[in-house]
Amino acid sequence: MDRTAQLTARRTERELVYDPPLTKPSLHLRAARVLETNWTGTNTVPSRSLYPHQWSWDSAFIAIGLRHISPLRAQTELDTLLDAQWGDGRIPHIVFNPSVPLDAYFPSPDFWRSSTAGRAAGAPRTVQTSGIVQPPVHALAAWLVHCADPGLSRARGFLSRVYPRLAAWHRYLLHRRDLGGGGLASVVHPWEQGMDNSPAWDAPLSRITPAPARSFRRADLDHGAAEDRPTDLDYGRYVRLATDYRDRGYADGAGDFAVEDPAFNALLIASEHALARIAHELGATGTARHARAERLTAALVDRLWDPARGMFFCRDLRGGESGRDLRGGEPGRALRGGLIPERGVSGLVPLLLPGLPRDIAAALVRTASGPHFGLGDTTRLVPSYDLLGEAFDRHRYWRGPAWFNTSWLLERGLRMYGERERAGALREAVLELADTSDFAEYVDPYTGEACGATGFGWTAALTLDLLHSDTSVSDTAVNGTSVSGTSVMASAATKGGDQG
Repeated sequence: MDRTAQLTARRTERELVYDPPLTKPSLHLRAARVLETNWTGTNTVPSRSLYPHQWSWDSAFIAIGLRHISPLRAQTELDTLLDAQWGDGRIPHIVFNPSVPLDAYFPSPDFWRSSTAGRAAGAPRTVQTSGIVQPPVHALAAWLVHCADPGLSRARGFLSRVYPRLAAWHRYLLHRRDLGGGGLASVVHPWEQGMDNSPAWDAPLSRITPAPARSFRRADLDHGAAEDRPTDLDYGRYVRLATDYRDRGYADGAGDFAVEDPAFNALLIASEHALARIAHELGATGTARHARAERLTAALVDRLWDPARGMFFCRDLRGGESGRDLRGGEPGRALRGGLIPERGVSGLVPLLLPGLPRDIAAALVRTASGPHFGLGDTTRLVPSYDLLGEAFDRHRYWRGPAWFNTSWLLERGLRMYGERERAGALREAVLELADTSDFAEYVDPYTGEACGATGFGWTAALTLDLLHSDTSVSDTAVNGTSVSGTSVMASAATKGGDQG
């Protein structure tokens, strides 16, 4: 029997009125039940009600947790997603389930028209997808899934099957999406970065004429409070951007929205390190991929780091003419576009990278625990946006609430850079709030009150990963075959050395 089914199978004992009450199921068992409930047979939906299809980076995070209870199912999760990859290498952000009614989610398959509008880009003909992408967590997830059961992985040819697809995915991002010419990948829609409604998008979006409200119907408001979701004005701009991209045949480079984002690129770098590990497992050296990851890290620092404010910022490539980049009052070199002065959790995520100069890592820790994010002081999970920012809203989607996946990423980074006490406190907070919020999509950063959907896929999956992680292992000693979430990044840190 599948391990997930074993864990979630109900007892068949006859109920008796004088039986003592059953104790509350363990957090591990409850998390496993969420993943079982959300399993479709080929993949795991983020939420049965609000998100009834397969989402790209959700599936990567879900596979990371699922590997602890069913490595086979975790492999299937990634295989299903990669089966919908486009010919140009992109992994679409949604793979649609044809059995779900069209009006259950918007934008639906008939909006994206992937098999026709995406024909020139190599969209698959037999499955309907969106045409945009999401953060590239996939190679990291594939490596960790392999490490959970290397024997099963080798017997099934898992890594040899996914490696060329993941390599094509990275080529697409590094070539088709280097819209700024500096080596970093750009996003062409806020939905691609994953933090859909971040205030960092307000300035770039202000240049976009919104689609008329009558031209679409928001299915998300059927399942969530309007005050917690993006406004109709913002949603109209999302729809306009997606419509224009579709009508260009999903060709990159000509749109009015192009942003280099620190979290998106940090996850690409982490996945490059993971691809190097996969290449080594398959008999190659992986040296070129480690070198590419180091070059990307240098580009990330060069283009997006602000030393005066102690964190990374998004760069708006359509935000004006190229000029001298001013950071903290100091003249920089000529760079296209400008940094967006909004402090979001995206600017902290690069802490997960092994090759950061030590002074930058230390500054990120100070910023995370300082007044703008309050981690470990006023907040228990890292908020998605600056607590002191004018746009902060503790409940509105990505404009203040805390998310479990970003806290998981920062827990890895804190632990890798020796901040074991902070990492331990964050780990305990994630586990406690996942428990008390019924695995909520996101929570109030101050109170931990559940927001959005409950029984959320990646919340349950990353809870499982933290429950299984060995926090007693020295971060600098973790090897590449460890099943802890820190393994790839910590082992790469040992290789890369201290650049600070």
